[in-house]
Amino acid sequence: MGLAVLGIWAINFEYPRVVSEHGLWDFGAFIASGRAAASGLDPYGIYPPLTPHVVFPGFEAWNPNLNPPISAILFQLFDIADHATSLRVWWVISLFCYLGAVLLLLRRYSGGLEAVLLGVWAFALAGFWDTLYLGQIYTPLVLATVAAWLLLDRGRYVQAGILIGLLVSMKPNFLVWPVLLFLAAHWRPVVAAAVTAAVVAAVPLAVFGPQIYLDWLALVASDGERAIFLTNASFAGLASRAGLPLLGTVLGAVLLLSLAAWSFWRRPQPMDVSSFALLAALLASPLGWIHYTLFLLPVLFHHWRSPWTWPVAVALTMPVPLVLADFGKPALTQLTTGSIYAWSLVLLLVGLMAQQRCNPTLNAAGRSSNSPFA
Repeated sequence: MGLAVLGIWAINFEYPRVVSEHGLWDFGAFIASGRAAASGLDPYGIYPPLTPHVVFPGFEAWNPNLNPPISAILFQLFDIADHATSLRVWWVISLFCYLGAVLLLLRRYSGGLEAVLLGVWAFALAGFWDTLYLGQIYTPLVLATVAAWLLLDRGRYVQAGILIGLLVSMKPNFLVWPVLLFLAAHWRPVVAAAVTAAVVAAVPLAVFGPQIYLDWLALVASDGERAIFLTNASFAGLASRAGLPLLGTVLGAVLLLSLAAWSFWRRPQPMDVSSFALLAALLASPLGWIHYTLFLLPVLFHHWRSPWTWPVAVALTMPVPLVLADFGKPALTQLTTGSIYAWSLVLLLVGLMAQQRCNPTLNAAGRSSNSPFA
């Protein structure tokens, strides 16, 4: 009940911010990218005033489109109507996709009054409201993730793999998911994901040629300066705020290599693999924005009755403006309260590891699937 009360407060805090006249933000970058692609220009360039310029104490950066080349085709749809209308239509689409994802999870994992309370919490998440505020594209991908998760749970591997392939096509950091499934010998969803991703990747290659991939990779490689931003919940974000940026790379590599070894040697069940894979896709990524925590909804619902889930759930409802208020404050403040999203993911990782150690599941070969860090 307390979490629902917190959720109602967060919704009341966030709603006026989102519906106010606040500009296009990331949605503007998407429009600029699609318009540039349609005009034969670089879809990964900076085009003021559509490309947003972010300024905080001690931080300044442009926010161009960072999505893979298929986005340069899809984002042309955002430029059909006037920008305000397009943004409102996208909000409606985003809301319905998110509602669908939440309802699917509630149907699978909850019921009665508990479902109502969990539903309130899900719609209070900071990542959800900031996704709407920025005009971001996450909620359709969250719906695909939830559907893929539930299909894996039911043994419908090909359909799940297709959805995973679509997710990876737009957010490549989630490549961790099919890779770990492959190492755990769950090959059918991986084959379907690989074929789907290859088909999607071939479309911009045919339309624009290979140069668009070179432009995209160059932009992604040059984007390290934004790791320190307080809504980056990855190891890289934590390490940058601690003044040790290389440590983030080391921690991410250790996490991925440990999970790879665990998957290969222990052959855990698909849902165990998926829980760690979705979390690792955020923690090991150079940029694991608060919006990416929406992709952890199936993990949190699946483990809802575990005691470590509750503090994570509370932390992820903290509104983004309250966290960003720590910009310009002492480094220790930015590393502690200013990094609440990142620390919540670290707690989630520790909780998953502890649960694997205390309650190992039995894999297909009949062996115990212990913690990847045992």
